[in-house]
Amino acid sequence: MLIETRDLTKTLGGNEILKGIGFEAEGRQTIGVIGPNGSGKSTLLKCIYRVLEPSGGAVWIDGRPITDLPPKQTARQLAVVAQHNHVSFDFTVLDIVMLGRAPHKRMLDRDTGEDYAIARESLAAVNLAGFEERSFATLSGSEQQRVILARALTQQTPCLVLDEPTNHMDIRYQLQLMTLVRSLGKTIVCAVHDLNIAATYCDYLYVLHEGRVVASGEPHAVLTVELIQDVYGVRPTLIHDEHGRLHILYGADALVP
Repeated sequence: MLIETRDLTKTLGGNEILKGIGFEAEGRQTIGVIGPNGSGKSTLLKCIYRVLEPSGGAVWIDGRPITDLPPKQTARQLAVVAQHNHVSFDFTVLDIVMLGRAPHKRMLDRDTGEDYAIARESLAAVNLAGFEERSFATLSGSEQQRVILARALTQQTPCLVLDEPTNHMDIRYQLQLMTLVRSLGKTIVCAVHDLNIAATYCDYLYVLHEGRVVASGEPHAVLTVELIQDVYGVRPTLIHDEHGRLHILYGADALVP
C-alpha cells in the first residue's frame, strides 16, 4: 500500500498550518511523524484520514486521489487511532470494538459470529480479553486507548494511522502497544511525541517544524543533536547501547536559551 501527500497545504482560522507537505508511506513500514507541539503533525494525519480537507495539494492512496474514493472504501484501507476519543453514550467495550466492522457491512447487514470473533481476537491482542461488557466510560485513559486500537484492528485494513497513540499510557503499555503495532505487517503512519519511541520503533521519520518538512530519513540519520536543538530548542545527549540502539537523554541543562 502507498500513501502520498503532494504539496499539501492546510489553512485553519487564517493560519497556514501545513505549507507544501510532501510525504510517502509504503509497504510494511512504520513511518513516524515528529515535531514540537503546533508543528502540524495532527493536521497532516487528519488530512490523510479525511477529517480535514486540504486547502491545496492532495492525498493519494495507491496512485488515486483520496477524494475519488467513497468514504467506506477509505475506511477499508485506513483505520485510525486518534489522539482524543470522546464517547457521549454509555457503550460497552465490545460495542465500541464492533464499530470496526462497519466498513465491511452493507446497510441493515447483521453482525455475524465471525465479526464477534474478530473483535474478541482484537481485544485479546491489546491485552483486554474479558473487558467486553465493561463500560467504555469507566476505563482509564490507557485502557480506552487500547480499546480504540482494538477497534482499528477489527477493521482489518492494510494501513493504520495513529495520532500520538501512547498518550495516557504508562511505560509498559507504551512499549507493548508499539511492539504490537510493528508486528502487524501493515503500513503504519504514526505521529509520535516521544523521540525515544520514534527512534526505537520507526523505520523512517518525517520531521515537521512550523508546518514544513525540515528533515526526513532513518531515525539514526535524522535524530542528531543539531536537529533536535534547532527544532525542539533543547540540546540532548545521544548515546548508543551495546545493541546499537539510539537513546536520547535530556538533563536540566539541556534547554537552549
